[in-house]
Amino acid sequence: MRLFKIQKTALLKLNYKQLIFNIMKTTILSLVLLLLASCQDNKKEQLLHLVKEWQGKEIRFPEKPVFTRFVTDTTDYRIPAAADYKVVVYVDSIGCVSCKLQLRKWKEFIAQVDSATDGNVPFLFFFQSKDNDELRYILRRDNFTLPVCIDTDNHFYKLNHFPGEMTFQSFLVDRDNHVKVIGNPIHNLSVWDLYLKELTGAAASSLPATHLQIDTLEYDLGSVPANGTKEQTVRLCNTGTETFRLKGITTSCDCTTARYDWQEIQPGETKEITVSYQAEQPGDFLRTVTIYGNITEKEITLTFVGRVG
Repeated sequence: MRLFKIQKTALLKLNYKQLIFNIMKTTILSLVLLLLASCQDNKKEQLLHLVKEWQGKEIRFPEKPVFTRFVTDTTDYRIPAAADYKVVVYVDSIGCVSCKLQLRKWKEFIAQVDSATDGNVPFLFFFQSKDNDELRYILRRDNFTLPVCIDTDNHFYKLNHFPGEMTFQSFLVDRDNHVKVIGNPIHNLSVWDLYLKELTGAAASSLPATHLQIDTLEYDLGSVPANGTKEQTVRLCNTGTETFRLKGITTSCDCTTARYDWQEIQPGETKEITVSYQAEQPGDFLRTVTIYGNITEKEITLTFVGRVG
């Protein structure tokens, strides 16, 4: 009987400790979630402040910028002073230039802008390149024939002190070089629409919103061998009452692609996207794929992590 009481007392103590542990674990988790939410809120505030800071700001150009084609042939190109609008793109030397450039998508955007404006909007690319051979290869590979400026001394940056984030190193400026829109239209289709709206005065058509359900927003691709490829299937289910119409999909770099053979998802229907990652340098990686369409959230961003090697 005494042994039973001892065991009962020990069990009660154990349960009490477990209860306290669970409460502490729940409290810590709640605090972490609050901190994450706070960080996200702070990030949004920082971005809003950045946009307000650059809205209407004048972009200053070097007095005599030298433009080339394929980083080889100097061309007698001068920045058009009379153009009502100009698209200005600054590309620093941080990270993988090929990944963040995505010149094929820039060519699509340039073609659409040319079509909407009769080719009256010049695109000015300024590169702060540490490896001209690599840049020459990228330009030739993607057959990017527009003149580009190789800003060897980084004079363009020193005149303007652009934001550090690649997302905010592209600008639509007016005749007086004042910023009308800040943001990279290649990495964000909402910014793509803002550029076109400013240039044409026409807003993008709006469709009734629906809702997409995805198993998870984060995917762990695990270990990927050097120069290897890893694929992940993403399932999208339309749980709303309206037809989902895909506007487009963007990826954070050229090493990540998204394949699909559909443009719409009917209510109750499920479709798939195959995301493929081509391994680059050894080490940890994080890539994103963003889906755009007539959904309540406007866009859904998926994250893919893993390690090369």
